[in-house]
This record gives sequence, structure tokens and C-alpha cells, in this order.
Amino acid sequence: MKQLLLIIACCLQFQGFSQIALPPTALRCDLMKNTDRVFINGELSQIAFDEVDKIIEPSQLASIESRQPVFSWIIEDQRNNTMQTHFHVQIGTSPGQLDDKEGVVWDSGKTASQKSLVKYDGMPLKPETNYYWRVKVWNNHGEETAWSETRGFRTGKELKVYSSGVYPLQQRDEYPQCTKKIKENLQFIDFGKAAFGRVKLTVDSKLKEDSLLVSFGEVVTPQGRINTEPGGSRRYRTVTLALLQGIHTYTITIKKDKRNTRSAAIKMPDYTGDVFPFRYCEVEGAANITGIIRETVTYPFNDYSSHFECSNPVLNDIWDFCKYSIKATSFAGIYVDGDRERIPYEADAYINQLCHYGVDDDFTQARRSQEYMLLNPTWPTEWILSSVLMAWKDYQYTGNEDFIRKYYNDLKQKTFTSLTEKNGLISTRTGKLTKEVQKSIHFTGRNMRDIVDWPHKGILGLSNDDSGETDGFVFTDYNAVVNAYHNKALQVMAVIADIVGEEEDSKYYADRAKEHKKAFNKLFFNQQKGCYNDGIDTDHNSLHSNMFALTFGLVPEEHVLTVTDFVESRGMACSVYGSQHLLDAVYAGENAAYGMELLTATHDRGWAHAIYEVGTTISLEAWDNKYKPNQDWNHAWGAAPANVIPMKLMGIEPLEPGFERIRIKPQPANLEWANMVHPTIKGDVKLSFENVRGESFTMKVELPANTKNEVWIPYSGKGKYSLSMNGERISAKRIRDFIVVENIGSGKYVFELDL
Repeated sequence: MKQLLLIIACCLQFQGFSQIALPPTALRCDLMKNTDRVFINGELSQIAFDEVDKIIEPSQLASIESRQPVFSWIIEDQRNNTMQTHFHVQIGTSPGQLDDKEGVVWDSGKTASQKSLVKYDGMPLKPETNYYWRVKVWNNHGEETAWSETRGFRTGKELKVYSSGVYPLQQRDEYPQCTKKIKENLQFIDFGKAAFGRVKLTVDSKLKEDSLLVSFGEVVTPQGRINTEPGGSRRYRTVTLALLQGIHTYTITIKKDKRNTRSAAIKMPDYTGDVFPFRYCEVEGAANITGIIRETVTYPFNDYSSHFECSNPVLNDIWDFCKYSIKATSFAGIYVDGDRERIPYEADAYINQLCHYGVDDDFTQARRSQEYMLLNPTWPTEWILSSVLMAWKDYQYTGNEDFIRKYYNDLKQKTFTSLTEKNGLISTRTGKLTKEVQKSIHFTGRNMRDIVDWPHKGILGLSNDDSGETDGFVFTDYNAVVNAYHNKALQVMAVIADIVGEEEDSKYYADRAKEHKKAFNKLFFNQQKGCYNDGIDTDHNSLHSNMFALTFGLVPEEHVLTVTDFVESRGMACSVYGSQHLLDAVYAGENAAYGMELLTATHDRGWAHAIYEVGTTISLEAWDNKYKPNQDWNHAWGAAPANVIPMKLMGIEPLEPGFERIRIKPQPANLEWANMVHPTIKGDVKLSFENVRGESFTMKVELPANTKNEVWIPYSGKGKYSLSMNGERISAKRIRDFIVVENIGSGKYVFELDL
């Protein structure tokens, strides 16, 4: 009945009945929406949340382990300029007692606030206890909503001051997309896309002693058979399955891999068992196979929470490819570097985090991953610094400061200010990277060093004649890339310190960032060439030294053009990891045409090559096997378009934490049209445009309630133009190649630019 009333209310509001105020939706506890769904061995069940203790099977629930979890909701209101003015949250031990307040552990009362994310402030929560909550709000139209649906959550065995929420892994059955007979008693099975899982066969065997040979892998030969020697870390495995007489179902379990089950690797939970990445399967034998499925494991993922489509079919395929890659590589519950090692690496995870925000409305896997990596860092210098960037992105996209408060002191150490030399730069090669410094960042490895990009020449199957993926970067005591990362970390920490109330620290980091930027430009910038050197003691200029300077805001305005030109001259002279930062730099420089060229390139350093020529369905660890012979075919760090398309090309980004203020700044280049749905903590941002070059640009925007926004309309011309918003002509300021409309409220807008 409540759902029917909600549908009726939506219809009435759509038809203009403004007095209808819809109840809040998308209720989250510790950033998770589905806290009251019960999983049985990783599969969703019909078991009601309050009956989970009455079943025999081992069950899994979303885990709430914080003593003061945060609660959030979305304001469902499509009217323009809608803001929340008050909220009222109730939490209790029984859904039926919230009205009479029996068992209520927190009743906020009517609280004046525009915040739609609040921290629990009631009686102490008990471990392993079911709780129920609901919320209603008041808006600036003078309306009070009905109560939301009541949602449940269960606390963990031990409650902590802070712990990130986490879902159980989800298991699903997937069926073949194609099955064909290769020869007598040999079947070839194609599941359509690669995934992490295992094979389950149902077999009718009439013989007392019989067997099947089952093979599965990621790569096929030109003849259409599974490649038994795919090379590198591409996967292939074959097993002999002894059969019992009769009709039986068999699960093909995965033998332990020595490398990806080491102490540093993330292990799969007992309720899913181990998994293996594969797309293809072959079954050889005379027995009758009556059923074959792939049991696939991922972190819970909403395939319909995001959408992108445009006039360029190649870019559409790249979006689908990268979006699926983020889903498929979520199998471990924490961001890992693919199947070869299954180790969380900070720089891999930073890209994974951004991509996850771009394609799904989950924030918990990113948070749990960075929580793990703060305490289990890896060896590259820049990767350590990435932890600070991850924490900042978490706050920008969630609006929740619990993480940065909990780990504030750890984040301070990760900035590496302890490595500062007299010249104002930092270095890992001048004796300051002591055991004490390494201990302060929880590093227990043997050899921390600068990386720039990966792999370097002469390793992992590359020859010394090959420059590797660093564009010939010359390593010296003072590394321009490391120092660019350091400066960005200082910028971020200045803001983080201010948020958590550390005013002296905030001033220190802000001042340090300014002084370091001066030193960076004084010591690295090559005045004659108009670009940055790799180090103080070299005049070599790599793509990396320049793209990171652009990406992290270190290039003075007077040098942006020459640095941008140099970056474009180098092409995609970086790995798939570097491509994230290259594209960030290109779009920061508002070079939309070059950004489109990089995104849709069909040469062997592009995503189209991976899709159409390599034949993978999950993003690669490298552009091609020849650039990293030991690469695997399931690396999320190769999926950068999953975030670059929504955040840079379509230009949807938060200007204030939690998307309280949003910027829409599309850079369409030659796209004739595009439309996108981008999920946020405040609700979906919907954006579409039609681009008739030289004539008009029409953009439709839907902005979620409880937000303030600004819209940038691309215009590179010099002549007269006419701009209208919802049919009324308006004036707006010009910033470079954009017309900027500020102070836009929530709701639906149509912007029409006629030239």
C-alpha cells in the first residue's frame, strides 16, 4: 500500500500538484542502503530481516560495527529549488513500536537542518541487535512529509568508535551465452563475459566409472578453442572430474594458488569459496551434461544505477566495458590489483574508487578498501601519497567525515612532510626515509621507492631497449612526479585539517603547499622548453612530470598552454594507470578534443584495442601483452573511462562535500548528443545535450533536491549568442570557453544556447 501511495504521489507531483511532499527514500545506514536484506551463502534470500535468527542456514547481513552509525536519505522532489529545512529521525528495537515510542533508542525530534546525513546520538547501541529506523522531513515549501519506509540494520559482534560498513559478497548463477559442439563428446561454452567464479555441472552418467575433462580460461585461439598457453598471468586450468553413476551436480573447486593466497593477499570467505577468472569452458567426455552454470561472485552492484549513451558507438562500448570491469573486479570485497596477486595497492584503488563512484551508488567498498590500505601500505612512494587523495574523494562523495576524523593522524604521516629538504622539495633518496618514518606510515616492507609508472624498462619481460611505461623518465634524487603528488596531498590535508577542527595544522599545510609549489616551479620548470624536467639534475622532460603537474594544479596560468601542448605532443606515452592522470590533466586544461581523441583511440594504446582486438571483456593491467608480458586481464586500474566520462567529459562533480553543491561542466568535443544518469548520495543527476556545432547547444539537467549548483555551458566562439533557461532569456558570465550560470537550485532545467 505504501508503494502504491508513493506512485500516486509521484504522478500528482509530476502533473503539478505542488502540495504533495513525498517521503524520503534510499535510506542508508553507514552509507549502505540494503542493510536489512538477508543473504544465504552469498545469495539473496526471501528471509525477512527480523526472522534471520529463526533459520538454520548460515546467513550474512550488512555489518554495522560503529557505535554511532550515520543515517542518510534522499529527498524525493522534482520541483525546482527544493531544500530540506528540518528532519526527524526515530530509531528503535521494533518497527511496530516507533509510534508509541516503546523501545525507541533515539528520537531526534524536529531538528532544524538542511543536512540529509546525520550521526546517531541516542542510547548506546548493543552488539548483535536488530534496530529499525525511519525519517521524515520538512521543506522550504512549508510542507511536512509522511514517514519514510522503516528500514532495519543489525549491529556487529563488537562495536567500535568507528568502523566502515560492509556488505557480504554476493553470489549469482550465470548461464552460457553460447554452447557449441567442437567434435564428438567435446563442448565449447562461452559465458559472454569473463567473471570471477567457478563452474557447476549437472551430469547424467549411466556408467559406474566415468569422467569428464573440464577446462576453463580467459583467452581463445584464432580457431575458437580455449588457449591452453595464454601466457603471463592470463588464466587457464583443466581438471578431471570423476563421475558417480546417476544424475548429480558437481562443483569444480579451485586449487589454492600460491601467489594470490599469500599473507598480503585478500582471501575469499568460506561462504563463497575461492574463485577463478574465466569466460570460456570446454567439457570433454561421453556423459550427458544436463546443466552448466557459472557461480559468479561480486560485491553487491546495481547495474541500473548509472547510464551513459552518446552519438559515438565506440565510446558507448568503452563505457559498457569499463562499467562492467568495475563490477567484475569487485569480487574480493576490497579493491585488489587483479587475480595474479589479489593485493590492495593504493594507486590502483584510487582509480577503482573513482570508477566505482562513476558507475554505481555504493560508497562502502571504497571506504573499506582505503581503511585496509592505510594500515597495510605498499612499496611505491606515490602509492602512499594516494591514500590522502582517496580519503579526500571519500569525503567529497559521501559528505561523511567519520573516516578522516578516525584516521587523521595516519593521513598526516602519509603526506611525507618528514622528507622535506632545504630546497623545499621531498626526496626518498637523501637519507630521510628512515625506519621511523616508515613505521609512522605502517610500512613493514623492505624497499620503498619511487615508481612514476609501471612497468619500468628491463623488467617483467621488457628489454632494456624499451623505455617501459614511464616515457623515459629519468630518476634522480628529486622526483617531479613524487613532488607533484606531495603538493596535492598538502592541498588536501589543509582542507581535511580545517574540517576536523585542527586550525594550526590547516594553516601549516596550506602554507607548506604554497611554498612547495614555488620550489616545484623554480626547480623543475624548464623556461627554454616551456615544460617540466623530471628532476633537478636532468633536463629530460617526460609526459609524466608534466601531466601530474597539470592534474594537481601546479602549473601557473602563464605556463598552462605550453605544458598542455607538451602533454599532447607525447600522446598516450604511459600505462593504463597513467591514463587516468593524463585524462585528468587534459580535461583540467579544457582540451576536450584531445580528451575525446584519447578516449576513443583505436591504436594499441587505447580501450578500443582491448575490446575489439585483444578480445578481453574486463579492463587490462596494460595496454597490450607486449607492454607488460606478465599482465593479467582483470585489472580495475585500466577502467579510467568509467570515471572520466561522467566526471570530466560530462562534467558532473561535487563542489561541496556530499554533493551539497554540484558543478555541471560538460566538455563534449565532437559528440552530437549524449545522455547520462550519474548516482550521488543526494540522488541521481541526469544530464543530456544536443550539440549542433556552430549553430546551437541544448542541455537538459535534472538536479536532486537539497542541492545548490552551477552549470557551465561550452561555448568557444567569439560572436554574439543567445542563452535561455527554461524558455526565458538570461545573461551569465563568460569564463574562458564556457558560459557559467551560478546559483541554480534543484529541479529540471533546459539551457538553450543559440549562436
